[in-house]
Amino acid sequence: MFPHTWPDPAWFGCVAVDTRAATTEDAHVMEELKWVPSTVDVTRPSVARMYDYYLGGSHNFEADRAAAKQVEQIFPGVAQSAQANRSFLRRVVRHLMEQGVDQFLDLGSGIPTVGNVHEIAQHDNPDARVVYVDFEPVAVSHSNALLADNPGANAILADLRATSAVLAGARETLDFSRPVGVLIIAALHFIQDTDSPYEAVAEYMDALPPGSYLAITHATWDTLNDEERAEAEQIAKIYSSSDNKLKMRTHAEVTKFFDGMEMLEPGVVAVNDWRPDSFDEAHVGIYGAVARKP
Repeated sequence: MFPHTWPDPAWFGCVAVDTRAATTEDAHVMEELKWVPSTVDVTRPSVARMYDYYLGGSHNFEADRAAAKQVEQIFPGVAQSAQANRSFLRRVVRHLMEQGVDQFLDLGSGIPTVGNVHEIAQHDNPDARVVYVDFEPVAVSHSNALLADNPGANAILADLRATSAVLAGARETLDFSRPVGVLIIAALHFIQDTDSPYEAVAEYMDALPPGSYLAITHATWDTLNDEERAEAEQIAKIYSSSDNKLKMRTHAEVTKFFDGMEMLEPGVVAVNDWRPDSFDEAHVGIYGAVARKP
């Protein structure tokens, strides 16, 4: 078992009420078919739906639950990482709102639950605009159902690596003549180096005006000892059967995503060490950082 907090790499730290105890497995299966898009392969685990399961959500399938339970057996503390990641996101959005940024592009946003970006931003400014982007059909379908009556927010079904398509869709909601906060929370460690993640991030920032911000969280093995790394590799094997494989990166590799930008203090640190609003002794194996485009 890890003494560290090991992150579920697609997790966005949502806080949700655990409804699993209130429903039977059979009822869950029957309800699934009412909302699942016809294009979804329910036999293959999805990292977004596995994450949904960890936090008690209902937008997951048997394959997701089976894979997630294997991870839980290796590391029972996955929810703590998710919550730390979500807390980082909340602090970042609030900080950027204080800096006058009221537009957000959330790449790899996942299945929505309590404390979404639009809820945080529009609480302070009802005119704030948010575009969510994910390639998981369940996430986008559920997001757009949630946002049906919210003209300032919407979700796009797209892979964040398809930068041109994402930017074209985002321009329908966001004003690219004004600063935008780009949020890539626990998504880049699903993109292999061969898929040019650094180039994709640079393309997003190049399309935005000075004063825009980039926030990233990224899982890492930097702090693991040999025993912990062996357990982490077991988890990576489980995720290799899902819709995305893991690509862990070092501190230097995560820092590289911010090349040419003005890094905000305290730099690239564990997410719970980035301007915390409460004291937390837990060590989280997820880097987080924010930088400003000059």
